[in-house]
Amino acid sequence: MQAPRNPAAPYRHLDLTLLLSTLGIAAIGVLMVYSSTRQKQETAGLDPAFYLKRQLVYVALGLVALAVVCLVDYRRIRDFTPMLYGGAILALLLVISPIGTSRRGTQAWFQIGSFQFQPSEVSKVVLIVALAAVLAGARGSLDTAGLLTAMGVAFVPMALIYVQPDLGTNMVFAAVVIAVLLVAGARPRHIAVLTLLGITAVALVVQLGMLQDYQRDRLTAFLDPQADTQRSSYNLRQSQIAIAAGGLAGRGLFEGTQTNLSFVPEQHTDFIFTAVGEELGLIGGVSLLTLFGVMMWRIWRAAVLARDQFGRLVCVGVLAMLVFQVFENVGMTMGITPITGIPLPFMSYGGSAMIASFIGIGLVLNVHMRRFT
Repeated sequence: MQAPRNPAAPYRHLDLTLLLSTLGIAAIGVLMVYSSTRQKQETAGLDPAFYLKRQLVYVALGLVALAVVCLVDYRRIRDFTPMLYGGAILALLLVISPIGTSRRGTQAWFQIGSFQFQPSEVSKVVLIVALAAVLAGARGSLDTAGLLTAMGVAFVPMALIYVQPDLGTNMVFAAVVIAVLLVAGARPRHIAVLTLLGITAVALVVQLGMLQDYQRDRLTAFLDPQADTQRSSYNLRQSQIAIAAGGLAGRGLFEGTQTNLSFVPEQHTDFIFTAVGEELGLIGGVSLLTLFGVMMWRIWRAAVLARDQFGRLVCVGVLAMLVFQVFENVGMTMGITPITGIPLPFMSYGGSAMIASFIGIGLVLNVHMRRFT
């Protein structure tokens, strides 16, 4: 006699809508990375599909990471929080040592053969798990001790990332911290004070010369887009031209002038949305943002349905991480937010951010799958 199926089995509650929307965004990202690099590679006599192949590998590795995260009960992952947090701190310490690799004044990568690994990207997800573990017992009312503990947990990795320096990543960390604290039960005055401190810290970093010149220019370019002496203003103008050139329906895949002539610097990484805007137009851009909207809705739904506070806070942390990155990245291509170098999740070329984003989605799927067990 066949054994009855267990209706609470995790695999029966996999959120296919969240998974498919994520895969859809990643597929568009692979296509746009290829579109924004093929002509430049061809002109240089190199493999036009070089970046395409690598991005496919990154997506495949991300899916493997997602599957592994889904297989382990998220409550078991909580038990390993000290080890994960310690590993992340060690990696951030090592990357600012002589072992790390510096690029354009920022020392944030490990060079592994022809690939680069950026520990701060994975540290975002580790911080989410660590904050959720620390605040899981708050139950909607966070006292001062809990608030200070959470701030201490966040301060260490943020301080190490500041040393690199990488202000953009720290902005993502700040968004995650505020969101998780808010859902954990922090009082409005706590959030107001933390927000004020964060704004003050950013202003001091910019004004006191704690950043490289190019980093400061990128952050302030959107305030003065007519400053021709700043390369960042040039980047912004070319980005806006590319998006505007797409019109309603776009110039067609692989047909973008700005894209084919490589007028937009860092287009396959920080400015990947400009390729979408130029070649797929307003319709393509709105369609992509709709997919992101579906993803955010399903993450929020998983948070609401979570069985426990730890799972809920993990989902909220992942949601804050992705929402902030999407808003900041798309906004900076249009000139309404600072240019910070924050990648567009599942779209921008790069392995560390791709894998970290997939791990985040894997955690949310994990929480959703086990809400009845």
